[in-house]
Amino acid sequence: MVLSKVHQLEKAAILILNLDGWELEWTGIGSERYDAKGKTPKGMDCVIEFKFRNKYYKTKMLEKDKYDALMKNEGVKLYYVNDSKGNYMYHLNTLLLPEPIKKYCPDTTLWSNKKSLKEVYLLEEKDAIQFAWNDVSQIIRTDNGII
Repeated sequence: MVLSKVHQLEKAAILILNLDGWELEWTGIGSERYDAKGKTPKGMDCVIEFKFRNKYYKTKMLEKDKYDALMKNEGVKLYYVNDSKGNYMYHLNTLLLPEPIKKYCPDTTLWSNKKSLKEVYLLEEKDAIQFAWNDVSQIIRTDNGII
């Protein structure tokens, strides 16, 4: 997937969320360590990191350094993953993380074949809110503490 396609997907996801009461702006070009910032439907400050995967993996990988950077922000921290089987939203503020593991990963998401050893979390699907874009209202369920 090329970078311009990822940016289009991020903007589309933000547009759909904003139609459902969010107030998000895309930050993809800047130097921030997240892709969107703004307000949840309940008016809480938030940041969101988006990942779009062509292939399905049972666990969703989150790099530890990305998690650490997200957690330095105020408000609600969210990690959104889209793959061939669905959409998953993780509420990082309340997520109990597994122990990180070391895994060889691309240096950068899209533009490098070089790999380096990184610490990552492998997140379970059961810990995410799963939703279809035709029912984004599920994202704001409070039983998982989402927003």
